[in-house]
Amino acid sequence: MNAEILQPVVVLAAWTMVMWAWMYATRIPAVAKSGMKLDATIPKPVQMNELPPRVRWKADNYNHLMEQPTIFYAVALSLALLGAGDGLNVTLAWAYVGLRIIHSVFQAVVNKIEVRFAIFSLSSIVLFVLAVRALIVAF
Repeated sequence: MNAEILQPVVVLAAWTMVMWAWMYATRIPAVAKSGMKLDATIPKPVQMNELPPRVRWKADNYNHLMEQPTIFYAVALSLALLGAGDGLNVTLAWAYVGLRIIHSVFQAVVNKIEVRFAIFSLSSIVLFVLAVRALIVAF
């Protein structure tokens, strides 16, 4: 097993927890300030839409970190177990994690969709290449 690729895996997992903390650090005060009464009979998206966009952006990004990065985790762990978690593969893994962190900060602070999409697209291309490389190693 080559464990070098596990470093970006752990960094992205830790970053996800940073976004989780940032989400609640902004959401809880915003809910309190708005006087919103949380109601289990109202769908969560309907209630959360009452919050200011700058508060929702953090939650949106946290949710995004539960989506595509799951593929990254599977690919990176597979490469580590296959003994191919070094060299270009680890460089691609770090590039993916760096781009996801940039995407997170940009979405949480600025959220200009065209720029955010460009960052997301670039990270997706990096992940695609990493997944193809893992496929080649696996077979």
